[in-house]
This record gives sequence, C-alpha cells and structure tokens, in this order.
Amino acid sequence: MNAETTADWRDQIFEVLQAHDIKQVYHVPDAGHSRLIEQCQRSNSIRCVPLTTEEEGVALAAGAWLGGQRSTLLMQSSGVGNTINMMGMTKTLRFPFLTLITMRGDWGEFNSWQYPMGQGTPKVLEAMGLLLYSVDKAEDVKATVDAAARTAFNGGQAVAVLLRQKLIGIKDFGKKTAQ
Repeated sequence: MNAETTADWRDQIFEVLQAHDIKQVYHVPDAGHSRLIEQCQRSNSIRCVPLTTEEEGVALAAGAWLGGQRSTLLMQSSGVGNTINMMGMTKTLRFPFLTLITMRGDWGEFNSWQYPMGQGTPKVLEAMGLLLYSVDKAEDVKATVDAAARTAFNGGQAVAVLLRQKLIGIKDFGKKTAQ
C-alpha cells in the first residue's frame, strides 16, 4: 500500500481542500468532522469559522464567493434541515457551493431521532437543486471530494458530499453494563 491509500480519509479531505484553494471553512461542532475541523483551525491558509446554526454557512459561502474566495460548509445530516430555505440561494444566485455532510440515521444508528433527517437529507438536497455525491468507503473519499470540488468551483454547481455512516463509523454512547 502507498501512503495515499493508508492516510486517514479526513486527512485526505484536508488535502483536497488545500488543493482547491479553499480559504474559508464553516462548521458547527460535529464528532464526524472533528479531526478535519481541527486541521482547518491549525491551518494558516484556511479561515475556520464556527457557526451557531448551519444555515449561516450558506450565506457566508455566498459572501466568500462574491469576495473572490472558495469555501466549504461542514455539517451533520441533522443540521441539513436547518439549511433548506437558505439552500435556495445556491440555485437563485447561481454561485458555487460545496458542503460535506456526515450522515446519521443509517448503517447501525442507535439514536431514533437521527433517522428522519438522515433518511430525508438526500431527498431535500436534491429538491433544492444540489448535486449529490455519496461515499461509504475510505478509499473513495479523496476522489469523491475532489470531483465534488471540481464540479462546484469549475462547473459552478451546488454540490453536497454525503459521508455515509458506514465510513464515519457507528456511534455508541451508551453500552449497557451488567449489574
């Protein structure tokens, strides 16, 4: 195996963001994105902006594009519902938009509250005009995020990469213990 196939997939996403000259990354706290968020925070070339709610990231991405910079919004599928009205901006204003979404509500999910938005995320994003790229294997992450960035910034499209739960891992916050 070469270094490219053994590197952590979150490190590969960071490399792709740098290769595509992403200057701003917006996020709310998310365990699935935590390693990537930390890398962006340490970067001297990326401005990492914490959000109070995900829809702020859509407006900031429009402003970044108008200001001549590329950006990316990181969020979890549960936050997609907060962005739906703002996603209309990407279609109406026709600006490149890239979002990376860690998925919940599929592959071994333990939290029943995550299912509705996890299952609805692809449908609502497609309804708002976003192109979807989905990835569930670590070896496909770099190429998928690269293709999505090319589609967004070279093709002028709004694109969401769904980082499936099979990729990010099953969360297990409460293992039952024997008494």
